[in-house]
Amino acid sequence: MGSATVVLGPALAVAGVLAVVTAAAVAWRTHLGTARLAVVASVRAVAQLGAVALLIGAIVGSPWLSAAFVLVMVGVAAYTAARRVTPDRSGWWSALPIALTLPVTGLLVLGGVVPPAGIAVIPMAGILVGGTMTATSLAGRRALDELTARRGEVEAALSLGFPDRDARIEIVRPTAGQALVPAIDQTRTVGLVTLPGAFVGMLLGGASPVAAGAVQVLVLLLLLATETVAVAVMVELVCRGLVRRPLTAAR
Repeated sequence: MGSATVVLGPALAVAGVLAVVTAAAVAWRTHLGTARLAVVASVRAVAQLGAVALLIGAIVGSPWLSAAFVLVMVGVAAYTAARRVTPDRSGWWSALPIALTLPVTGLLVLGGVVPPAGIAVIPMAGILVGGTMTATSLAGRRALDELTARRGEVEAALSLGFPDRDARIEIVRPTAGQALVPAIDQTRTVGLVTLPGAFVGMLLGGASPVAAGAVQVLVLLLLLATETVAVAVMVELVCRGLVRRPLTAAR
């Protein structure tokens, strides 16, 4: 059984196994420390995507179940980002910038840009949630790392009378902004370096190149906007002390 992109069969399974073995073997041989993580991540990807594919097939016809699935995606993304940013419970504030993708998706549907069907809403929401999760995690980690490494500069600013938030934000903002580099690079090189998934997927689905290009541009611009807002919100949360590291970890 085949598709327009790959032939489904034993050869596909063998190719996947060889890819995992190669990643794990090279990581083990070069002491990167990611050999086990590569295997675990690969197994999880197969299991999760298999389950999600079956689930989406069952719920995609129901707008309410599709909306519930989007909420689950936001919850999982918030949990993942919180764990990446800090072991402290304050990491759950990461849910705020990620949840901002919900009104964006809603406005796209209400504005007629995205049809109110699960087959359209779930992929669009998933792309935005995934990109925002990554930006939030990177911004939070880098902001906290910078505050720890440059604690003396923060204390010096406080001694000069700066409020807590102002003393921190000048230290945090430039480094946290680097979390937007992947989104900016992807946007500026699209079509020249890479052909993103939305574009390729629409072409394979029979859409015209112009329609596929228009959708992909919209996706990239939305990602750039939502990730920028997420980074800005995360910087504020860290600088206001709402997201922090445990005292033992900060020392």
